[in-house]
Amino acid sequence: MAQEESGRVTAAIDEDDSDLEEQPFLKGDGDIARQERHATSSPWGFRNFAFFATLVVVSLLCLAAVSLGFASATAPKPTQTDAVEHDTPEPSSEPSPSVELQDAVVQYHEDIPATPKLRDENEYILSSSWDSSAPPTTREYHWTIAAADFNPDGIYRPMVLINNQYPGPLVECNEGDTLIVHIENKAKNATSIHFHGMFQNGTNNMDGTVGITQCAIAPNSSSTLRFDVRGQSGTFWYHAHHSAQASDGLLGPMIIHTPKERELQMLDYDSDRVVMVQDHYHNLTSELLMEYLAPDQENEEPVPDNALINGRGVRSCEDFPGWRCDNSSTSTPTFDLAAGKKHRLRIINVGAFAEFQIQFDEHAFYVTEVDGTDVRPEPFHRLNILPAQRYSVVVESNVTTASAFWMRARMVTHCFRKENKYLKPEIRAIMRYTSPEKQLSLDPPKSKDWPEAIEIICRDLNTSALEPVVPISPPPADDYVFLRANFEIGAWRLARGFFNESSFKGNATHPSLHRYLDSKPGDMGLESSLGINELVFDPQRELVVQTTGIRTVDISISNFDDGAHPFHMHGHHFFVLAQGDGGYPPEAEELPAFYERTGALKNPLRRDTVTVEGYAWAILRVTLDNPGIWAFHCHNTWHAESGMVMQFLVRSDVMSNWTVDPVQREMCARDGVSTGMRPDDSIWFGHF
Repeated sequence: MAQEESGRVTAAIDEDDSDLEEQPFLKGDGDIARQERHATSSPWGFRNFAFFATLVVVSLLCLAAVSLGFASATAPKPTQTDAVEHDTPEPSSEPSPSVELQDAVVQYHEDIPATPKLRDENEYILSSSWDSSAPPTTREYHWTIAAADFNPDGIYRPMVLINNQYPGPLVECNEGDTLIVHIENKAKNATSIHFHGMFQNGTNNMDGTVGITQCAIAPNSSSTLRFDVRGQSGTFWYHAHHSAQASDGLLGPMIIHTPKERELQMLDYDSDRVVMVQDHYHNLTSELLMEYLAPDQENEEPVPDNALINGRGVRSCEDFPGWRCDNSSTSTPTFDLAAGKKHRLRIINVGAFAEFQIQFDEHAFYVTEVDGTDVRPEPFHRLNILPAQRYSVVVESNVTTASAFWMRARMVTHCFRKENKYLKPEIRAIMRYTSPEKQLSLDPPKSKDWPEAIEIICRDLNTSALEPVVPISPPPADDYVFLRANFEIGAWRLARGFFNESSFKGNATHPSLHRYLDSKPGDMGLESSLGINELVFDPQRELVVQTTGIRTVDISISNFDDGAHPFHMHGHHFFVLAQGDGGYPPEAEELPAFYERTGALKNPLRRDTVTVEGYAWAILRVTLDNPGIWAFHCHNTWHAESGMVMQFLVRSDVMSNWTVDPVQREMCARDGVSTGMRPDDSIWFGHF
């Protein structure tokens, strides 16, 4: 149910601190009408309607006349971008009756500074005047990607930036809008952009996953992403999906509004802003990746040097002798919040590796959204968030002990396998109250930390109490898929990530989608409605689970590794029906009784990124109804690059009628299209 969402969690573990949480401003049950979200538009006047009706009649007559001349023509085979049959409503494929009646187009141009700079923090504060009920609009962005030496925390390092600013621009739209992103790549390596969490229904080749749905954008070339935003709203983000590039600077937030978002949040709020947290490295990720993938590393992930909030951090140049450093323009991130009000903070972990535990000193808060799913407010005072996950929290600025408080974002360092002498695991931001009656405090906060010990296990926030506002019951499962996630040390002492017997190695010039569409008709279908396609793909390099028709699948994941894995599925939301912290998941035949006993099928939480902690397991249920090839991978950048990636080829019956988009095929022939790709393992053969 990619267009309706498909969901998330029922964990069997009680929230350790639930009895400590206060409920400072939640009033009443706040129940709302339980109905699906839908976009609305303003009614037209009579004259516009009459004009439109006349125009439609004339257009139909013209089309009828033209069609007589082509009645015997054979319909062309659809390309990947054509609309496809789907079990949920599809965007209309009819042409607009005239230029004047097409959707409005909004252009987003920004001046590109001559020297790299931090993006203004105010750009991540959402305007209260945004019209979430506006008619469908086409929003067109223009991005130039280029290399730069930049120092977001004072220490200079090579980066790759969008429009010479960091982080990337806010992409903000309404459900029902169309996004167009023109990308000019002036960097020395190829690149791509993936909009994380987007269903991309009908536009699988716009998903941005190099080696799977497309080739990269070669250096000194351009490409355009175009897709409709349908059936989803909330907090998302975008990032490079080519090797480990995202941590070099290619990332930013995406917010999708819906007319009912205030009602779905169930708590009123007076301000709305994005808060991105991330680990930060002072070396290029390509350098770190070469070291990580080399022989004898045994999955010892690169440990970050610092943390950033909205791209900002502060380090002392004295701690980095010999490094180029200038921290004169750095500053502690600061959030000014009106006193006595409620504030929504959309927290996104845009990092590569580290889990963060986030708190606001002396302030409890309510979680109200998880990965684009609105949930009934539940109180917490610390938030665990792993890479790629998003949570909206609502905090009230009503504490009377002071007017400035620390926001603390701590990396859970117990999950790091080695030491980094430069590491500063905690970053702080200042949360200041503003009031017309009081002067803004410029002194550092003296607020109190929470007394409980900080987290020492890399694991998801306990979301067992979080209930989606819009209830969806998981449809019955048609199939069962078991996945074992682990690392293995193979030939030449190379440690690689695996799903079952497969370690992913992408094809930079002939991606999975193209190979499938280029294959012989006899190789495109399987005898069963779900199976592994070994005719087109080598399962040792690419595990591709293929379906025919709409299938609902239970995916049982066992983590045989001691590290946590935040697993992300492209093109879908899933239900997390169960998470265990040890042992083995129930067998397929045991699941019905297990679901009945645990109540797992009662409105479970829906999301797109879930963490399986070390030596633990999870059971997901997903309705595979969105045609295309979709990545399923660990969103720990290092683990994904080591091979912990697989693919779901969904609705092969629909895809068999597609052809490769000629523009996409041409991209694969450009000079430099493979630059920046993870090196082949053969470069280490014969070396220790």
